[in-house]
Amino acid sequence: MLSISSSSSTGRTFETRDPRTGDVIASVAEGDKDDVDLAVRAARKAFDHGEWPRMSGSERGRIMTRFADLVEQHADELAALESLDAGKHPAVTKAVDVGNAAGSLRYFAGAADKIHGETLKMQGQFQGYTLREPLGVAGFIIPWNFPTTMFAIKVAPALAAGCTMVVKPAEQTPLSALYLANLAKKAGIPDGVINVVPGFGPTAGAAIASHMDVDMVSFTGSTEVGRLIMEASARSNLKPVSLELGGKSPLIIFDDADLDMAVELAISANLFNKGEACVAASRVYVQEGIYDQFEKKLAERMKSWVVGDPFNDPRVNQGPQVDTTQYERVLSYIDHGKREGATVLTGGRPLGQNGYYIEPTVFINVKEDMTIAKEEIFGPVMCLMKFKTVEEAIERANDTRYGLGAGVMTRELDVANRVVRSVRAGVVWVNCYFAMGSDVPFGGRKMSGFGKDEGMHALDKFLAVKSVVTPLKGSPWM
Repeated sequence: MLSISSSSSTGRTFETRDPRTGDVIASVAEGDKDDVDLAVRAARKAFDHGEWPRMSGSERGRIMTRFADLVEQHADELAALESLDAGKHPAVTKAVDVGNAAGSLRYFAGAADKIHGETLKMQGQFQGYTLREPLGVAGFIIPWNFPTTMFAIKVAPALAAGCTMVVKPAEQTPLSALYLANLAKKAGIPDGVINVVPGFGPTAGAAIASHMDVDMVSFTGSTEVGRLIMEASARSNLKPVSLELGGKSPLIIFDDADLDMAVELAISANLFNKGEACVAASRVYVQEGIYDQFEKKLAERMKSWVVGDPFNDPRVNQGPQVDTTQYERVLSYIDHGKREGATVLTGGRPLGQNGYYIEPTVFINVKEDMTIAKEEIFGPVMCLMKFKTVEEAIERANDTRYGLGAGVMTRELDVANRVVRSVRAGVVWVNCYFAMGSDVPFGGRKMSGFGKDEGMHALDKFLAVKSVVTPLKGSPWM
């Protein structure tokens, strides 16, 4: 077992465990309110008196590019840490998670010198313009399912804007955030700009959300905790909040879709990252003309799906759930589905004696009012349902409190356009899924939250717009 610190103010530590075995990987310093106070003071000093917000955008961009270079140079180490901490496939983690992190840093490095205000044509003898100023100290509370990617997509636009920040990684997966902070320092990001405080939500997370000297907070996680973040903001300094929360995303497959492609897409849209993805398409609607064929092909395909240790078997498609809490949560939802009358097509059981492995589970005969059809499970569980018409598919897709993502598979452009414009979600994929990138804004609607990560829209939450007005005297034109 490793011990990772600077020590916390209390000297307490917590363990992070390998989900393949349940064994302890490392003991990590446990931050709480006092540690958050220290981190916020460092971030405030770096913002009010430090060089980062006073650098030109191009200089910030050069340093961020060096940060991206270091992430790529240390991709193997980051992939190993994240895979060990979260039960993920090392090769996929290196290509997708670490690759996305480096890409986000590069994208916003390029944006750092392109933050502009506007010139305003005013009534009367005045001229106006706007400034887009860095907001100040940002607080980030990031999840455990994509810790490296989530660190980067939160931190990168804040750095580009000239903000400083305090980051609380999930207690289940703190290792990659600590490693990334070290790489940031090596890249030349000044002390106090990025401050990482490992710890627990009710202590360190709550301290960030309620801190009077944090100027905004961005949180990715459950809807229930998102409510607490908003409440803490309201009770403290009314800091702006950006929330990326839960999802129960629909994938709508029409009769004219390529059947083999549809089966593969439904599997990847559900089971990528062991189903531990907020935007997973856990509700799959298949039109009645191809439903029976789809169900048969899906059941056959799942026979070749390999669950196991992603470090030791290159054939593995799915590793363990992140920890015992999530493992038990997923199994409880599977039990709910069985008790409420849904039929298990495939899977439905835990696997092995060690670790947090679960068979990928497909339910059929699912009704919309069942718990498994309404609530986010965050695991390898698919609800497979049949529909008749476009109108029915749209109505059922929107019959959820969430609005994060959706997918549609059809060869008919008119049908695709109608669904895209009718489904209330932050992103809709047509004949693809999980196609994401640094230039594509990502965020939800309804109880999936608000605010955008990625894309140029992500900069908005880190910038304050200031209007400046001066008199015009003797101008030859107005």
